[in-house]
Amino acid sequence: MRTAVLALGGNALARADEPATVTNQFRHARESMAPIVELARQGWRIVVVHGNGPQVGDELLRNEAARKLAEPLPLGVLVAETAGWIGYMLQQSLQNALAAARVDRSVVTVITQTLVDRYDPALSTPTKPIGHPVSAQEANRIREAGRSVGKDGNGHWRRMATSPMPLGVVEFPVIKQLLDQGTVVIAAGGGGPPVYQDPLLGLEGLDAVVDKDRVSAILASQLEAEVLMILTNVDAVFEGWGTPEARPIRRMSLEQAESMIAGGSLDAGGMKPKIEAAAGFVRRGGGRAIIARLSEGPAALRGETGTTITRML
Repeated sequence: MRTAVLALGGNALARADEPATVTNQFRHARESMAPIVELARQGWRIVVVHGNGPQVGDELLRNEAARKLAEPLPLGVLVAETAGWIGYMLQQSLQNALAAARVDRSVVTVITQTLVDRYDPALSTPTKPIGHPVSAQEANRIREAGRSVGKDGNGHWRRMATSPMPLGVVEFPVIKQLLDQGTVVIAAGGGGPPVYQDPLLGLEGLDAVVDKDRVSAILASQLEAEVLMILTNVDAVFEGWGTPEARPIRRMSLEQAESMIAGGSLDAGGMKPKIEAAAGFVRRGGGRAIIARLSEGPAALRGETGTTITRML
């Protein structure tokens, strides 16, 4: 059976141009099911990974608002929390979509832990945007409270979190076993809460977030997947992004992708990890990686839109 790993962006579920209500996020979750149903109908083994950038930022705000009434939760625990409720949202949406399409496949959400290096240098430099954009005044307030803020790839002020490189998914054997049974698995939600192996205590959590695209690429490689789809809130990878000459790149070789990464013009908290993840998957022997808008998944799968990265053109 062919295997596909689909990475759904948290920013695509909670869009910047509308309130991040549960109703709106459920609507976008339902809209994202088309490529998954199409693959399920064809008999593919499927893993769905989702982001949680805006959602975990909202949880931090709730932490701050209720800190006098309830003990605040660390960031790693909030990642697990959002993996639970976003997983529920995607699971229910997919169950309904599969039933409507008369496709008999089970769906389950697995809360997974992502193994990282306790001494990863990235743990000392916050680069990963989380939460929704804030005003310059609010950014100053957050900074004065001792928390990190910075500008994302669109020039918006956002909270920043540290983001270590993922080394593997602790529950990978469970994911593989479920896939072998024909179950569609939702895993590594929000990149999975990061953990490291302590020589005495065993697995221990960290106050950080892991990039879900990088985790998706590792899972896709471990599963020897044919396709890695990164579905986000942009149409494709653009040449000359942010300039009047910007144009979408529909097909890209591994060499072109690595050249773009080396060029240093990509946003560390935005498109850079997506292209790095896609290129890494292809470099390790994966068939093709696709970066596309969430709502255009089926067309991107057919090569009609988005950006498809392969070893050679």
